Amino acid sequence: MKSFKHLRVEADAAGVVTVMLARKPANAVDHEMYCEIADLFSDIDQAGAGVKVVVLGGEGKHFCAGNDLDEFASMTPENGVERMWRVREAFYAISGCAVPVIGAVQGSALGTGLAIAASCDFVVAEPDARFGLPELTVGVMGGARHLARLAPGPLVRRMYFTGDPLSARDLLAFGGCVFISEPGGSLAEARRFGARVASFSPTAVRASKRILDRIETMDLHTGYAFEQKATVRMSGHPDSKEALAAFREKRAPQYRSEVDRTKFD
Repeated sequence: MKSFKHLRVEADAAGVVTVMLARKPANAVDHEMYCEIADLFSDIDQAGAGVKVVVLGGEGKHFCAGNDLDEFASMTPENGVERMWRVREAFYAISGCAVPVIGAVQGSALGTGLAIAASCDFVVAEPDARFGLPELTVGVMGGARHLARLAPGPLVRRMYFTGDPLSARDLLAFGGCVFISEPGGSLAEARRFGARVASFSPTAVRASKRILDRIETMDLHTGYAFEQKATVRMSGHPDSKEALAAFREKRAPQYRSEVDRTKFD
């Protein structure tokens, strides 16, 4: 695997890959880091053989305190289009990653940090972790659509228009969707979730990731019909039969290690 300047990547034997944002002092993201995120997550198999799930965290006190403000200061209508494309590509690479991505949030997840967290499949956060969209306070816009994956509309608008962050505990109480860990335990808890995901069929997990991404914007009837078609396709796969046999026989399943990509569409 290639080396990254601002990402720390570690894979364990079970197929759980831990990716840590690593740009001191608070993991604020600049152009180079956006490119690295897009590179890694758009081809997560470069992290090692048998990747099954990713845990995404941040080194140090904060998950990610936002975008590099020096780059905001130098942005113009002329150079902004290309810069914003790079930002989108990084977020979309996380949300469209071939395997599930579990966010592990401590400290601050603000602006870009919130968008990165919300691009994950789900988020484990420490009780006092702070989520916020301070864009209006620094003269820019964006992030509200990502926050809408975690919080209902009126709460998104409150957080956007005030710029005031909420703790993970308060975000949950007001109707947001994060899983709360023990203080200091977000990374360990996310890895426990990751180990659970990694225990299932690699083919089934990757197929499920594609399916969930596809149905997110579908209506109920269309989405469920799409899922049912995937069920029919997967029913003939050896891992499907093995899962049922192992459940009935009360034993650990023995899934195929190779991934059958014919089950993804």
